[in-house]
Amino acid sequence: MSWNVYLSGEIHTDWREEIEAGTKAKGLPVAFSAPVTDHAASDDCGVTIMGAEPNKFWHDRKGAQLNAIRTRTLIEKADIVVVRFGEKYKQWNAAFDAGMAAALGKPLVILHQEEHAHALKEVDAAALAVTEQPTQVVDILDYVINGKLPA
Repeated sequence: MSWNVYLSGEIHTDWREEIEAGTKAKGLPVAFSAPVTDHAASDDCGVTIMGAEPNKFWHDRKGAQLNAIRTRTLIEKADIVVVRFGEKYKQWNAAFDAGMAAALGKPLVILHQEEHAHALKEVDAAALAVTEQPTQVVDILDYVINGKLPA
C-alpha cells in the first residue's frame, strides 16, 4: 500500500523537504502532497487567472477560493494529514486545514514548537500525535507503516 500524506502549514522553512528525505531514506511507500508553497503564486492566482480586483478583499478571496479547490481535494484524498505551525507567523490557514482534516476523520499529526502548545491546545487535542521535529513525523510514519520503532 502507498500512503498519501498531505503536508499543510508553514511555508518559510524546509520542514517538508526534511520529511520527504527522511521517508525516502527509510524506503517508506509514501506519496506527498501540499498546498502551493510559492507565496506570490498562492496570493495572486485568482487575479492572474480570472482578472484583476481593485479591492484587496476580493483579490484575496479569488485566490483563497482557487487554493481551496486544491486543499480540500488533497486533504480528502489523504491517508494522514500533517500540519506544521511555524515560529514566525500565525498560520490561520493551517488551523483551518487541521479543523477540516479533523472534521473528515483524517488521522492528524501536528508539528509545532513547545512555546505554541498553549495557543494550539485545541488543535493538539484533535490530533493523534503532536510533534516538535520533522524527524519525529518520519519516525511516526515508519512506525505506522512498518511497526518499527526508531533505532
